Amino acid sequence: MIADKFQKLTPSATLTINAKANELKEKGVNIVNFSAGEPDFNAPENVKQAAIQAVKENFSRYTAVPGILSLKEKIQQKLKEDNNLSYSVDEIVIANGAKQSLYNAVMVLCNKGDEVIIPCPYWVSYEAMVLLAEAKPIYTSNSSLKITPEEFENSVTEKTKAVFLNSPSNPTGLTYTKKELQELAEIAVKKNVFVISDEIYEKILFEGEHYSIASYNDEIKNRTITINGVSKSHSMTGYRIGYSASNKEIAGAMKKIQGHSTSNACSISQKAALASFDTSKEELKMQVEEFRKRRDFISKELKETKIKFFLPQGGFYFFLDISEIEKDSVKFCSELLEKKHVALVPGKAFGMESYARLSYPNTMENIKEGLKRLKEFIE
Repeated sequence: MIADKFQKLTPSATLTINAKANELKEKGVNIVNFSAGEPDFNAPENVKQAAIQAVKENFSRYTAVPGILSLKEKIQQKLKEDNNLSYSVDEIVIANGAKQSLYNAVMVLCNKGDEVIIPCPYWVSYEAMVLLAEAKPIYTSNSSLKITPEEFENSVTEKTKAVFLNSPSNPTGLTYTKKELQELAEIAVKKNVFVISDEIYEKILFEGEHYSIASYNDEIKNRTITINGVSKSHSMTGYRIGYSASNKEIAGAMKKIQGHSTSNACSISQKAALASFDTSKEELKMQVEEFRKRRDFISKELKETKIKFFLPQGGFYFFLDISEIEKDSVKFCSELLEKKHVALVPGKAFGMESYARLSYPNTMENIKEGLKRLKEFIE
């Protein structure tokens, strides 16, 4: 009855764990939820006011499929100033969240049987998107938790169409340096491989600078789809505004697929996103500093356990190596939730067993309590 390609899909582990945690919470269980991947701050006040104003002005009709011009112009300006990338407004497509932008990219690039390189650990939906396109995921993995130029080159075959890059990364919080991205860019150009560059956590950065791989030269820019949005940077997850920047041929194809699936992103949300680009930088910086404070506290506490980890350079996740405690990540996370009422996401969901993801958009009180319970569970 159901199409074959859907048989390979599994539900999002992040959403599954979050749902289970919420179910227990509704029953009165005191849950410390480290599973959800969204900021715990409210959207900026100017964003909320812009949404209210859009409602009052009855800005409730269909917009152009790729978004309103004023928002695309703001994104165009942002890409130039922040990422050293020049795109025409015709090369920018606004979508219902960065997730739809990623999905659009995979759908327009991949034919049945094409191969897409997915470095492990990966965000849970990359694999599902490739499978839905009837392409084949090719996984790379090493102890650094980032794809190396050698791994990339050795993974490319005549069927390789694209590679995913995510910096800062979900689930590790690790970033790629300018040198690493240049080396990967040179291989992508040499091997004629497209790069799907997921930069949604760009603004939540604790060390170094953010680099967009497409800024290296025109050759790699032509082969890169840069994807971003306002969900993480401005705590606007529910507004569902993401965007992509790519060459005109790819952007044109993405407009077509979106035109036949969802049409435009919510008109009210587009007006709110437009305002987000004028949010005080100090307000956003304050949120990043709060994440840094939490990161540093968690790092200090985890060093007292058997858990190993890389210190996150951005985003708001720790990817915990639990191999000295339990190899089966699903078993570990299930028992932790049942016995200590702490929710983590199993590493299996990100393509790596013996790991678990801890998301720390939470109050310091909850973080302290959750880590206390985690220590008790390990001991």
